[in-house]
Amino acid sequence: MLLEICANSYQSAINAEKAGAQRIELCSELAVGGITPSYGLIKQVVEVLSIPVFVLIRPRSGNFTYSEAEFNIIKKDIEICKKLGVHGIVSGVLNENNTIDLQRTQALIELSKPLSFTFHRAFDCVPNPIEALEQLIAIGVQRILTSGLEPSTEKGLDMLLKLNEKAEKRTIILAGSGINAENASKFKDAGLHEIHASASTVLSTKNNHAYFGNTQQTVSSVETIENILNKIHS
Repeated sequence: MLLEICANSYQSAINAEKAGAQRIELCSELAVGGITPSYGLIKQVVEVLSIPVFVLIRPRSGNFTYSEAEFNIIKKDIEICKKLGVHGIVSGVLNENNTIDLQRTQALIELSKPLSFTFHRAFDCVPNPIEALEQLIAIGVQRILTSGLEPSTEKGLDMLLKLNEKAEKRTIILAGSGINAENASKFKDAGLHEIHASASTVLSTKNNHAYFGNTQQTVSSVETIENILNKIHS
C-alpha cells in the first residue's frame, strides 16, 4: 500500500520523505482544506525531494465552482507547475449543482499531460458518486481523492469499497481524511491500494495576536508517518 502525505510546508515535505512516505501532495493552508502553494515553495521542494511531488491547484477556499478568471488562474498554475518539474497535478471543477464540470476538468487533464492527474476532494460534494466516478474515468482521471462522501474515511468506508470495486483498476481510489496509525490497516484490509494523510502535529506558537494568532500551525510528523507505514507494511 502507498502512503501519500499531504504536506503543508517545506518542513512537512522533508519530514514525509525522511519518514519513508512514497509521495506527497504539496499544498498550503490545510485549515481551509488546502490551496495552491507558492511557487517558491514548489520549486524548493521539487529540487530537494527525491519522491514524487503532486501539487494541489486550488486558487481559493470555499466551493469548487470557478469564474472564468479563476479558471484561467488554475490553468496558469498548472503550466507553471509543469515548468517547475512537479510529478502530478491535483485539481478539479464542479458545476453549481456540485456535479462534475466535465468540460473544464477535461481541459485541465489535457493541460496537465503527461503528468498524473488526481481529482481532489471536490468529489465528496457530488450528488451521485458512482456516476461521477464513471465520468471521471471516461475523461482520463488517474486517481480520485475521497473520504467516501463522509467527514472521515472510516465513516465513508462502505462507499470507498463500492467505488474501488466499481473502478475495476481503471482509476485509483485514494482514501483520505482522518487516516492515522490506528485505522490505516482497515483500508489495506479492505483492498484499497493508496491512502492520504497529513499526519500532522500542532506546533507551539508564541503569536497570540488577535488577528494573526488564531490559526494553529501544524507540520507532518516523522513519528506519525512512520507509525502509519509500520501498520500498513506489517
